[in-house]
Amino acid sequence: MSSIKENTSTKKGNFFSDLFNYFYKSPKTFSKKQWIVIAIWIVLNIVCMFLYMAAGASFGLALLNAVYGILIIFGYFTRLIAMIIAPIFVIIFKIVGLVFKQENEIQTAYEWSDALIFATIAATIIRGYFMEAYTIPSSSMEKSLLIGDFLFVSKYSYGNRLPQTPLSFPFVHNKLPFTENKVQSYLNFMKMPYTRLFAISTIKNNDVVVFNYPFEIDKPTDKKENYIKRCVGIAGDSLKVVNQQLFINNKPADNPELMQHFYKVVSTEGISKSFVDKYDITEAYPTNSGFLMVNMTNPTKEKLKEYNGIVSIDRTDTNFISGYTAFQEKFKWSIDDFGTVYIPRQGDNIEMNEHNYDIYEFAIKHYENNPSLVWQNGKAFLDGKEIKTYQFKYNYYFMMGDNRDNSADSRFWGFVPETHIVGKALFIWMSWDGNNKKVRWSRIFNGIH
Repeated sequence: MSSIKENTSTKKGNFFSDLFNYFYKSPKTFSKKQWIVIAIWIVLNIVCMFLYMAAGASFGLALLNAVYGILIIFGYFTRLIAMIIAPIFVIIFKIVGLVFKQENEIQTAYEWSDALIFATIAATIIRGYFMEAYTIPSSSMEKSLLIGDFLFVSKYSYGNRLPQTPLSFPFVHNKLPFTENKVQSYLNFMKMPYTRLFAISTIKNNDVVVFNYPFEIDKPTDKKENYIKRCVGIAGDSLKVVNQQLFINNKPADNPELMQHFYKVVSTEGISKSFVDKYDITEAYPTNSGFLMVNMTNPTKEKLKEYNGIVSIDRTDTNFISGYTAFQEKFKWSIDDFGTVYIPRQGDNIEMNEHNYDIYEFAIKHYENNPSLVWQNGKAFLDGKEIKTYQFKYNYYFMMGDNRDNSADSRFWGFVPETHIVGKALFIWMSWDGNNKKVRWSRIFNGIH
């Protein structure tokens, strides 16, 4: 933060002239260090401008985005942004009953404004290009990840995705706070194309990945809801599920250690609190057929066999679970028996027969921006012309939750394109057990595998 002391000798006038004189700092007075920071910032914005243009943005839009970024740093060092924000703090001071002399009031408002702006810029850079904190809101990754786990996610591992909606309210995702989720937090008119900086690694099978939910086609990609799943299939893989076992390229995949499935449990004692607590079971309920449906890991299943009153534990056919899947209508696939599907890789040429059309139609239309794709008279047409093959623009991935029988994932809504990849989950920095109102100390700083 920069100092404002050199301006305190300004003669007192009306509030707004004093405000300007206290705040404004001419670029002529910038220090050498400030000019170095500005020069680096300008170079980075110019680099981003050319990256956006290479991704398909017009020169005008890319230049506008660069100018917007450069104005931010000049607005900070000339203190003009702080001058705009300062009256808000003055109003707050008066509301809460803090009374200052006018010079002290402006000085204090500046200090608060400058601190807020600096923290906002720094946090935005960290969140956008290094790491961001996420919370697990649902049970789809149990028991590997629990509801109430707070994660740090690397934005740089797979390459930083440059902002696609740069004009947005800081520190919120797609809705403004205190608006009952009715007011969007971003402006659409400066919508940038998808592009990334260099990656230090590629997505590998079994990486735990944060991504934007693909099916929200009415939102900009980076403002779609964030999901977290395990990437079980990468671009170029063939994937299938046979009787609940995942196969990649016709070989049984390594199952996560804490993967869960539903089991039919016949017990003479029913479900007791001690039963649930002892085995850390979060989903267990009776059925009309007289057995219990219990969702648990394989190690828990083995331990449960020793519980008094257990008659039998059998795998459950969960094909009865209701819910639409993207492939259900045409292929009669289910979450237990699915595929085979090929996961497209950038540059792949796929034959456009009826089978492939049904599998890849949504991806080609929405993720690859080909809304004119249709199937007519046994042929595929794009922009009114028949196509016998289609070449994919992006790499795709197949995501599944470790809670295999209770996870809305790629078995329901299909592939995740690289454009929707946010980052790699690194470790748990905090875990809160909402049911028992306590911290799960044993999970803090655990890595994610």
